[in-house]
Amino acid sequence: MAKKNAAQTPSTPASSSKKHVTPATPATPAAATAAALSSAASTVAASTSNAASSQVDLISRLLSSYNKETPQSLKIIDAYLVFVMLTGIIQFVYVILAGTFPYNSFLAGFIASVGTFVLAANLRIQVNPKNTEFKHLSPERAFADYLFSSIIFYAFVVNFLG
Repeated sequence: MAKKNAAQTPSTPASSSKKHVTPATPATPAAATAAALSSAASTVAASTSNAASSQVDLISRLLSSYNKETPQSLKIIDAYLVFVMLTGIIQFVYVILAGTFPYNSFLAGFIASVGTFVLAANLRIQVNPKNTEFKHLSPERAFADYLFSSIIFYAFVVNFLG
């Protein structure tokens, strides 16, 4: 009886349940995708070249402004800061590659690099003529403070070596 009821239930006509869809050829979606990708790629390439040229322009303006407006004493301190930073990076890479056998030596050297960088950055801040907070402090006094704090700092570093 269940078969009879199932057979007697009217089914919906095939034409009313199907929507009118034209079959797409396989090349059409691929061609559309390729066109969209090439359009997106050209947009990305144009924006990348614009971004790269704007970054090059920004860096060149930054360097020319730095060379024109920065006093020679600050340039010397900046060169020293770069040297100290590179020293710390080299020590860190060496420990990664070679191991940490004299661990106290690595820590003392790396902490010396970081501490020297901090002290020199403070010296640069105090010596900068555009900084208004330290106008009452002479550059000679700032340098004397730097030397005194460096001597105390390196005494602790040597003590840490053992």
